[in-house]
Amino acid sequence: MAEAEKKRSIFSLSPRLVMGGLRLLRYLFLHHFREVFVVTILVAVLALPFVMRGAVADQAPSGGERLTILTPHNGTIRREFGDAFSRHMREQLGRKVSIDWRNPGGTSEIARVIDSEFAASFENYGKKKTQVSWKERLKKFDPRRGATVTKKKALDQNARAEFLASNVGIGIDLFFGGGTYDFQVQAEKGHLVSQDHEERYGLGALVTEEPEWFKEDVLAMSFGGEPFRDPENRWVGTCLSSFGICFNRDGLQRLGIQKVPDAWEDLADPRLRGEVALADPSKSGSITKAFEMLIQQQMAIAVAQEVARAGQSELELSDEEIVRSALAQGWRNGLRIIQRIAANARYFTDSSSRIPLDVAQGNAVAGMCIDFYGRTFVELAAAGPGGVSRVGYASPPGGTSVGADPIGMFRGAPRPDLAHAFMRFVLSPEGQRLWNYRAGAPGGPSATSLRRLPVRQDAYLSEELVHFTDPEVLPYQSSSLFTYHPKWTAGAFDAIRFIVRLMCVDSHDELRESWRAIVAAGMPPDAVRIFEDLGMVNYGLAMGGIAETLSSGRKLEELRLARDLLDSFSGQYRRAARLARRSARPSLEK
Repeated sequence: MAEAEKKRSIFSLSPRLVMGGLRLLRYLFLHHFREVFVVTILVAVLALPFVMRGAVADQAPSGGERLTILTPHNGTIRREFGDAFSRHMREQLGRKVSIDWRNPGGTSEIARVIDSEFAASFENYGKKKTQVSWKERLKKFDPRRGATVTKKKALDQNARAEFLASNVGIGIDLFFGGGTYDFQVQAEKGHLVSQDHEERYGLGALVTEEPEWFKEDVLAMSFGGEPFRDPENRWVGTCLSSFGICFNRDGLQRLGIQKVPDAWEDLADPRLRGEVALADPSKSGSITKAFEMLIQQQMAIAVAQEVARAGQSELELSDEEIVRSALAQGWRNGLRIIQRIAANARYFTDSSSRIPLDVAQGNAVAGMCIDFYGRTFVELAAAGPGGVSRVGYASPPGGTSVGADPIGMFRGAPRPDLAHAFMRFVLSPEGQRLWNYRAGAPGGPSATSLRRLPVRQDAYLSEELVHFTDPEVLPYQSSSLFTYHPKWTAGAFDAIRFIVRLMCVDSHDELRESWRAIVAAGMPPDAVRIFEDLGMVNYGLAMGGIAETLSSGRKLEELRLARDLLDSFSGQYRRAARLARRSARPSLEK
């Protein structure tokens, strides 16, 4: 009774107080609108992390057994696989299982979450075991380098060995979706494991149970140079994706561009200035991979040219110095194309899924995107079934490989048995059909076609293709024009992300203004030369000093390097703009 009276006293405000509050709000909005607007935006920004905290996980399942999965996959994929797996477990095994999806963002954000959670978990484990902080000892040991440069080498290695022998976990069972690079990094850190502590569940156990699934003609170790499976069975690809260009036909017509943009360099066309949609590589692993493909294509072209000059028939030269020179030239050419594409960009979004949406709505004319996003919006923007769509999608010939989106089990998974069952389901013929079967087809998604490509080669049999949404897309045939060479750029993947961010994203205002002045002046050679100066990020530095700094964990050194590169790029863009304006002035005076 007292509680009810208390609530009534709180909400039963006097009319005079309410009217006074309304008059105050009216006065503020009429006379101090700008200040109120700024404060409102500031409060919203500060509150956003707390509001979004509830959106990190989908609706928490209730009752039955629970499997927890960390994923960058969108809500449609989560819903279709969650429902199908729960139905499979109920009908086949009589178990009530639901999935607790965790979706903190893209792969870059997920990587930070995994690293911080494992660091905190192992820190607590170490303190309980030895009463000594292990956090710094682990931080100094880089598992990808396989050694440590600290004086406490033996101590650090002992900490590392202790971690790898432990069952320390983060309360999450599986990592599902993303790029192979991110999965390999997590595997090398020891965060992903082949089997659980009792060696009963996990991908390693599944390989033993279903050897036919893991034959080279079903699920190969690699294809076209791209890894599809970890040799130590800590992760495996589940579906395939490539990269391409989505474009708005109406927008191209408005700009007077007749050619469909089907090559990466088409996005560098000056007529597309302010009309290209891009994602921030520091937030999106997929766009970084697309940039890497663009660079590798230019490298392959440069090497092929050297092969032709040397009169050799294969894409290899005996002289390593000549090959490295060709790769350096291809690196420069690739970065310069990226630079011009970025100069045409309207924005750099945090989410790569926004790009085809903006292209479809006409907010951008073209953009770089993952294949299934592009194909989905082609269908959504079509004028009825079989009609011509205002949105198009093109995969650049020789400009993209086919990569895998993996799955892997975390160390210390709370439910390794359910993790094992989910991996089995996703890799089974039943699970593979969900990726590209039409919604409503027997064995397909219940509500929405996913437009993804299954990883298993036996999924592309004629009797399966009749149910596909994209039966004409045959990844094991269409990728023959591109071969991924890991040794060319894999060691510089983080460097590409880092360089493009500083060269294009953080300096975007200066980059865009410089490009505008250069185009308006008729591309004066001296201004273009300054604009394209890439001396501080050449191939040797990217593969050497820059990559080493980024992997060293020395944050102050990384920050100094970032500051120096940003100052250099911003300064050269301003100089190029001034030179372009000066060169344009005499012609204007005439």
